[in-house]
Amino acid sequence: MQYILLVRLWPEGIDAVLDNPRAPLDAEREVSMPDVSALGIYAVLGAHDFVAIIDAPDNDAAARWSIAFGARIRGEITTMPAVPISHLQERGGGVDVQATSEPLPGGPGS
Repeated sequence: MQYILLVRLWPEGIDAVLDNPRAPLDAEREVSMPDVSALGIYAVLGAHDFVAIIDAPDNDAAARWSIAFGARIRGEITTMPAVPISHLQERGGGVDVQATSEPLPGGPGS
């Protein structure tokens, strides 16, 4: 299952990124869990500083990764499961989907 993590850096996290722009990538690599894969981390504009996408077998594994990543990147993280639109149709959600959603690049099935 894929998860989207919205990251808002604390002041010390901002300082770390200003000193080393690779700090988010370094933090991502430091959080090594055999059952979780980081699919990407992206700098964004707006209310959040970064968005990370991970693949994890369940909410527990995603939470463990999110906590470890937040501690290393020095920020607050909101972690959300990413549910493909096609699952809404399969579960009787009334959405008329012609084709299933494509997995994110680097995720299972790609």
